[in-house]
Amino acid sequence: MEISPIGYVRNSAEEDTDFDDLISEIEILPDFAEGLYKIEESEELDIIFLFDRSHSYRMRVHPHHDPSQPEVGVFASRSPKRPNFLGLTRVKFLRREGNVLIVKGLDAFNGTPVVDIKPARRRDQTGKNHK
Repeated sequence: MEISPIGYVRNSAEEDTDFDDLISEIEILPDFAEGLYKIEESEELDIIFLFDRSHSYRMRVHPHHDPSQPEVGVFASRSPKRPNFLGLTRVKFLRREGNVLIVKGLDAFNGTPVVDIKPARRRDQTGKNHK
């Protein structure tokens, strides 16, 4: 199985930071830009990305890399050190500028490859949210 990036993250995060308020850009590669058609109808997006800086994993981890917290299984954590190195974050979609999405809350570092995007909530014409 081969997974290829559809775009890349651009932000100021080079190491662990407070990602909750971080504004990021996701630059979608030209071959995939048409797939953004009507993405503005979404309020939130699920961003699937590669933990490209992780090269190993453990089946048990300390949450938040904090050894004072009891270990949990990797699948019971949000650790970036996972068997398939995939990350998933639900973000607030702020706007689109051509092939660039501006989002808030993406917990990925600058340059991280993005492999898929899915709408989490859609806006309708009345402004109400729908899943």
